[in-house]
Amino acid sequence: MSLTFPNLSRSYDEASRRIRFVGYDGMSQISFFVHADAISTAPPGTATAEATYLAAFDSAVGPIHDVARNAYARTGKSMYVLTAADFR
Repeated sequence: MSLTFPNLSRSYDEASRRIRFVGYDGMSQISFFVHADAISTAPPGTATAEATYLAAFDSAVGPIHDVARNAYARTGKSMYVLTAADFR
């Protein structure tokens, strides 16, 4: 099967400064995390950081899912942390 993203929910983890989202390969859930600095240049710790990061994620969700699919296709693991290097 191929990796799909039928659940568009995402959440921000302030402690690690990353956004969590999930994909599915059939019945298997694959966890993804994307570092906030990979998709946004907003400064951390500001009152609007979470909203800014989530908005950046939403505006780039297509390319983010493409990077996630490529990462999953290479290794087939159940958890990934995507960084700025993955988007180059």
